[in-house]
Amino acid sequence: MFEALMFLTGLLIGSFLNVCIYRLPRDLSVVRPRSHCPHCGRMVAWYDNIPLVSWLLLRGQCRHCLASISWRYAAVELATGLAFLLSAISLGPTIDTAKYATFSAIIIALIVTDLQERILPDELTLGGTIAGLAFSPFVSSEPGILALLFWNKLGPHWIRLIDAVFAAAVSSGLIWVLPWLYQKVRHREGGWMGLGDVKMMAMIGAFIGLRGSLFTMFLGGLLGSVLGYTYIFLKKKDPSTYELPFGTFLGAAALAVAVWGEGLVALSGLK
Repeated sequence: MFEALMFLTGLLIGSFLNVCIYRLPRDLSVVRPRSHCPHCGRMVAWYDNIPLVSWLLLRGQCRHCLASISWRYAAVELATGLAFLLSAISLGPTIDTAKYATFSAIIIALIVTDLQERILPDELTLGGTIAGLAFSPFVSSEPGILALLFWNKLGPHWIRLIDAVFAAAVSSGLIWVLPWLYQKVRHREGGWMGLGDVKMMAMIGAFIGLRGSLFTMFLGGLLGSVLGYTYIFLKKKDPSTYELPFGTFLGAAALAVAVWGEGLVALSGLK
């Protein structure tokens, strides 16, 4: 019953994420106006706004103008529902489930937003960092490097919070300095990474810790190099000017690390 409820909750959150993905890069309110068709402007009735179900019943079209509705809407809803379900199955009705479900939802929104718009909204990156820090004192996590300094001086809740702050700072600092090193070595701007990626890594560090964020940077860089440059080669793009959505690769890597490295599977004892 709990797992089914979490899956349905994930579908609803995924529907809201679609609103964020479309509106945040355009500096629009995510509250008003109500959802409407971007082609004909007609408001979407509640029965046409049921996550996943309505898209399937309408066959990916607007009821009024029959304009195509991107499969991305259904994919985001389904991915978020499955992420919530996996969190529930792995961790049960715990605060850890809420943490990893929240983390997954934010990452999914960032993956799609960066892929489509080449932007990582502060509402998701900075807001996500605050959420990760807020969860940190109350969730299960392995002691970080700072625990050695404060183990006998502070309680476990404070140690976890300090570890999360440290992980966020180091993660964002490392990815901020990479373009600077690139510029010094290659004597040209490292335009493949922006401040949005820096803020995103702070959020990832706050949620999954320093070790998890370091794995994320390594895996994200690997995915970006292999998949990104394969795409550039196949599409015959100019690698010196084409902007890779690095946040998308970081997001995919972060989800993989959260599930198989630092989070769900490890905490659930399935690893």
